[in-house]
Amino acid sequence: MRRLAVAAAVLLLSACSTDHGSSQTGAAGITTASRSQLRDGGTLRWALDTVPATLNVYQPEATADSALLAQALLPGLFRLDEHAHPSPDADFLAGADAAPDGKAVTYRLNPKAVWSDGTPITAADFTAQWHALAGTDPAFHGEHPPGYAVIGAVAQGDDPHQVKVTFKQPYAGWRSLFSPLYPAAVTATPAAFNQALTTPGKSAGPFTVATYDAEHGRVGLARNPRWWGETAKAAAIDFLATAPAARLDALEGGKLDIAALTTTVDRAVPTGAAGNAAPPDAAALAQASAQALKRAEALPGLALHRAPAAALTQLTLNAARGPLTDTTVRRALAHAVDRGQAAAAALGPLGLPATALGSHLLLAGQEGYQDNSSSAGTEAPAALLDRAGWKTEGQTRHKDGKELALSLLVPDGSVTARRTADSIAANLAAVGVAVHLQPVPFDAFVKDHLATGDYDLALFSWPGAADPAAEERARYAKPQPGPDGLPLVGRNYARAGTEEIDHLFDQATATLDEKSRLALLQQADARIWQLAHSVPLYQRPDLVAVRTTVSNAGAFGFTTPRFQDIGFRA
Repeated sequence: MRRLAVAAAVLLLSACSTDHGSSQTGAAGITTASRSQLRDGGTLRWALDTVPATLNVYQPEATADSALLAQALLPGLFRLDEHAHPSPDADFLAGADAAPDGKAVTYRLNPKAVWSDGTPITAADFTAQWHALAGTDPAFHGEHPPGYAVIGAVAQGDDPHQVKVTFKQPYAGWRSLFSPLYPAAVTATPAAFNQALTTPGKSAGPFTVATYDAEHGRVGLARNPRWWGETAKAAAIDFLATAPAARLDALEGGKLDIAALTTTVDRAVPTGAAGNAAPPDAAALAQASAQALKRAEALPGLALHRAPAAALTQLTLNAARGPLTDTTVRRALAHAVDRGQAAAAALGPLGLPATALGSHLLLAGQEGYQDNSSSAGTEAPAALLDRAGWKTEGQTRHKDGKELALSLLVPDGSVTARRTADSIAANLAAVGVAVHLQPVPFDAFVKDHLATGDYDLALFSWPGAADPAAEERARYAKPQPGPDGLPLVGRNYARAGTEEIDHLFDQATATLDEKSRLALLQQADARIWQLAHSVPLYQRPDLVAVRTTVSNAGAFGFTTPRFQDIGFRA
């Protein structure tokens, strides 16, 4: 579920309670109830951005909505709790045993686990998915999640309910593999894998697809009659394509039961602004956002859940451009940014605690999180800039006749991003660095700027990872020369990296002992701080409206939703 296309994931800026407007300080904001407190039946209405072009989360066209639907329809071998700790999902796994050397894992499947046509889930499904995602056959057009390339063999174990996976080297991140798991018919051939998946054909979750109607904006799920686990409390779920700007009206009109409102509030448009030639100014956008939040808090019969999302908002510094090629300059800028002030500017107006992050790799509340920002040293920003040869002349710094002026890329229309950017610009101005905000539309942010290197500073978010060693390595990997001699940056948009950082990630990936693996990740994070690759700021806010008659839904954070337990209270 955590492996989405970069373009979909990168611009994420944009104790439980049912009280309206309550602030959630934990890792999730969910109204919980036991299954015995829920009635059987009813149709949940849940907002999507759009009906996704595909349900195959490993295809480039996949979105967060693709992943949400897959969680209700397909096997996930391990579930995450709010601290991102994985545990076997008993509906699919009777257990899993890793070899002491980390080079083999035996999955013991729940004998009752079958696809929706009654055929059992077997090693053949695992084998086909491995071949499709390993990256060894270019005919498969899709994502190559970490871990699949390290697999050397997949075979049936001692009986049809066992699957043995052998690795070429020790691999500690095996729990993140094969989730979601697709039937072999979807992944066995390039022709099957590459086509848009608008129904999995066979599902194996508490729900199955009843209607997939992109034209009318509806994906209807019904109870899976072959489901062997606890029966879903809701008889059906209608996922309805509802634009963020239309969600407050839909909720108030009783047309939705669950709707994410982060974008609705963050990108609210002032009344009368639509169709005007001149875009609204920052003050008008902030006022519109405040009004949308106030309305969301007051919606009758609905609770607004707030929690930190499983996503990290950071300031990225382009180490391949202009003054930022100097590590000393990057360190000065990283020191000058007041992370607490940025968090307060972004999260305070939304009613969330202003918690600044001190790690590039782990989120607050996640197992092993610690603040490593002190690793960057204590030298003052002004002293660092002086040492780099940038001297104060008037209000700004100059060197060799050039002013230290930088552009700051921000997602266009995002009030949260604008507040954060204004805070950062003020911090840098205080040490003589001129910052010019450059709002950029979503469609152009990645492909025209981050990927090409056409920026100085950039403000955006990455999804958090339950297994940072494997899943976050690409963001910090040292760019390597391509066939034309130019560096291939991949997802390391900062273009800064070292062989030592790469080695620490690789060591962590191959280390089975949890304590030792976390120690290696802390070392890697410390080196990333010293390199001044980027500045972690805060976790992206997550606002979700849930009808007060609905339980076990809300702002999930890292928590894996248990769709069979989401329903209406008795």
